[in-house]
Amino acid sequence: MYNEGMDQYLKVKVHAGEKKNKLLQKAPDTFEIWVKAPAQEGRANEAVRALLAAHLNVAENKLSLVKGATSPSKIFLNRSEL
Repeated sequence: MYNEGMDQYLKVKVHAGEKKNKLLQKAPDTFEIWVKAPAQEGRANEAVRALLAAHLNVAENKLSLVKGATSPSKIFLNRSEL
């Protein structure tokens, strides 16, 4: 797990344009997420952030996409109190 103070980096593999939304936690900091939203205009990224925030029980604004905006492999930064 990547931690920097109270911040946590989360590795996410995304499958956009799927039939249903689904989240699979592979490790404490690793997720695989399927979203209905297409990979266009950041819609899939926002859907992933919403699912991830709900799963982690944190506000969406506490999750920032730091790497992989146009890639299926992404890194989010969780800035919530852990």
